[in-house]
Amino acid sequence: MAEGLRERKKRETRQRISDIATGLFLEHGFAAVTMADVAEAADVSVNTVYNYFPAKEDLFFDRSAGVVEQLSRWVRARDTGESAARAVLRELRGEIEAVSPKVGLMEGYDRFMRCIHEAPPLRSRLWSLQQEIHDHLEATLREETGAADDDPLPGLVAGQICWIHRTVFVAIGREMVKGRKPAEVSREMLVLLDEAEDLLGERVLGYAVRGA
Repeated sequence: MAEGLRERKKRETRQRISDIATGLFLEHGFAAVTMADVAEAADVSVNTVYNYFPAKEDLFFDRSAGVVEQLSRWVRARDTGESAARAVLRELRGEIEAVSPKVGLMEGYDRFMRCIHEAPPLRSRLWSLQQEIHDHLEATLREETGAADDDPLPGLVAGQICWIHRTVFVAIGREMVKGRKPAEVSREMLVLLDEAEDLLGERVLGYAVRGA
């Protein structure tokens, strides 16, 4: 369905507010910037900012919905004969090989990570997002396999997949904060991903294989 004019303007306004807020957070720090500061810089009312972003943390993690759903999207799009874990590993490896900004391999990512490290509310929200990613993936695995509600395997497998995903992102953030070049970090993360995959057992690597 084509996007209407009203919907497009709302989307553009939301993105503009978010972009302006991100710039302010990175320049002044998360704690120092208020919702009123964002509203003034974006030339909108404070109520408008709150209509789009109920909390200041939502402004910083404005793309969190897409992040929460990403692993599930990769699993649902897995190839015939491919398991859930191998699909995620393949997609993640592809992003790292491409030196993709989607995994933090970009100049300036160090500023983003420092902003999080310096703000307890952002660290707390990041932990909550990681839990949401796990819960969303677990639900997807149950749906894809038809597992019963009391079957522990979807949760256990989701935990292993999320562990690798989180480990890679934490390592990328740590190296980028050191001022490393994205291409250098990319090569090291490919080695780390291979090592992490070697630690997975066959029950995880062979879970939720897509049939023909």
